[in-house]
Amino acid sequence: MDRRLLLRSASAAVAFAVLPRAATAARSAAAGDKTFARVRDRYFLEALRLNPVSATYLGGDGYSPALATINGRLRDYTPEALAREAGFYRQILADDRAIDPATLSGQERIDQQMLRAQVGFMLHQQERLYHQRAVDTYLAEPFRGVDWQMQQMTEFAGGRLGTEAEWALVAARVGAIPRFLQVALANLQAGAASGNLPDWRMVERDGIVAARDAADYFGKALLDQAGTYLGDAPFRAKVIAALSPPCAGARQAFLDFAEALRRIYPAGDRQDRFAVGEREYEWRLRNNLHETRSAGELFAYGQAQTALFQAKVYDVAQEVSTAAGLGLPFSGADEKNASVRKVMEHLGEDSPKSDDELLAWYVDTGRRAVQYGRDQKLFDVPATYRLDVFPTPPVLRAAIDASYYPAPTFKKSGVGRFYLTPTGNDAAALRENNRASVADTAVHEGFPGHDWHYKYMIEHAAGISNIRWFTPGAVEDSSSMWGDSPATEGWALYSEELMSLPAPGRPHGFYTAAEHLYELQGQLLRAVRIVVDVGIHTGRMSYDEAVDYFNANVDFVPGARGRAAGDPAARAVFDRAEKAIYRYSKWPTQAITYNLGKASIVELREAYKAARGPAYQAKEFHQRYMRMGPVPPPLMREEILRQAKTA
Repeated sequence: MDRRLLLRSASAAVAFAVLPRAATAARSAAAGDKTFARVRDRYFLEALRLNPVSATYLGGDGYSPALATINGRLRDYTPEALAREAGFYRQILADDRAIDPATLSGQERIDQQMLRAQVGFMLHQQERLYHQRAVDTYLAEPFRGVDWQMQQMTEFAGGRLGTEAEWALVAARVGAIPRFLQVALANLQAGAASGNLPDWRMVERDGIVAARDAADYFGKALLDQAGTYLGDAPFRAKVIAALSPPCAGARQAFLDFAEALRRIYPAGDRQDRFAVGEREYEWRLRNNLHETRSAGELFAYGQAQTALFQAKVYDVAQEVSTAAGLGLPFSGADEKNASVRKVMEHLGEDSPKSDDELLAWYVDTGRRAVQYGRDQKLFDVPATYRLDVFPTPPVLRAAIDASYYPAPTFKKSGVGRFYLTPTGNDAAALRENNRASVADTAVHEGFPGHDWHYKYMIEHAAGISNIRWFTPGAVEDSSSMWGDSPATEGWALYSEELMSLPAPGRPHGFYTAAEHLYELQGQLLRAVRIVVDVGIHTGRMSYDEAVDYFNANVDFVPGARGRAAGDPAARAVFDRAEKAIYRYSKWPTQAITYNLGKASIVELREAYKAARGPAYQAKEFHQRYMRMGPVPPPLMREEILRQAKTA
């Protein structure tokens, strides 16, 4: 049952006595809402059944008894199963099109637009035969499914995790891996035969290397984890005995998968195949992100944003230089770029001596940020709120530097995980993670960014409809839709900027001037992402041009490529840029969602502030925004402003 609908209907009943016309409209909307809710709920439940790992991510077994064993499965990518999926999606669209949006209330109109976008994306992916080249999807899904399972297991005294039944589902899912990879190889072979090929970088990094990492994980690390989590459980020996054969089978299956990739894709093939083209890119803009600008307009916008934040970086870098007595010049562009880098090199002297120390800095900075949020009355933060930081699991380290995975929406067990990728105690990389640079990432991934955002939303999940949580295609790989990213990544970037706003006695807000410099570099990074993401996917830039643009405009190290071989510092920033561009090459339109989402939230906040007038409170706006759930900001605008006028 949709609890949000019941609560809203109860509120509307108060208004019926004084607003009869509004009451009539509300009754009509309620009738349409009920019809739509049946379609939406049928779609959502089946979508979870068809996408077991996405279901695990959301805690689907806590949503419906029909999904009680979903954590023991992986997605069925056989042609027959995909054809059945497509038939279901077409029927849902037909049923939905029979519902006039005018008969829906504001919240349900949002859900209807989301349903149409999600189903449209899934059908579009099948039409593109993307499953014939989705190498990273096939490698990521088994690990993420198992990792999220363990993340949300029942907790027992002494740190023990998992019931015997929960561990049995882990064994079942691991046991499903060999067949899953066989189907994956059949699909990839069909794609190779027809010329539907993945980019060679994906084959190497998210294919061959990732498969070997997965073999190590399932062959040994998972069993070690299980032993630790099981502790002194009476069924420990039984679980380990049941899990060991599937783990051995999964290990061999991943090793075989890596060798098969070598046979399917010629080692000498270095043709770029990541660009989706302007037509596909703009389709994603409209359908997935609800963005009305063209690729060309966004490319120009990204360049303007890059120039804007570069100028801000120069100003704060000069302030830091003056305070430190560095005496650096800030005249022409070359001088400014060189001086910014020298300021950052100076700040790099206060760097952690190890990955363990770096992790501790993040935890401490998160605590400071929480206290600042309380002091500035930006949020109501409960005394029980805590921020946890974990080293990134090895199988994910090739793809991320820092990332956040929330607790499951529909279950009470599990905690959100802020992952930080270790440097391997590399001295040059640790200098790039100096003390001043920590605050921006801690705010983005921790508080008031992802950790706070998701914990607040999950606390109020009863008022957020089911469909808003779903991530079509995959949670986070090249098959993902990224429709939730403007809301979530946009919020995290908004949080970075929010914490920089001046406060009494604090010209840089939460940050020191040095920390603000890195916050502005973070804003600059997201502006550059628009340029390079649009650029590489629509043919405006080559891969190497994007890497060089990133080095010159984010790290202020033009020519890093040429110096990388003999200069460890240049090598570190070049590797960072190449890793970033590789990620963007896999995930078209994801990289632009940070800046676009933040800009939409700022615009919505200012419109909300104007509507509320003297009654405006930042805390009130933030709560209303977060209670909408992971909805693209353009879709929630009308409803948020309606709430502002009726509050």
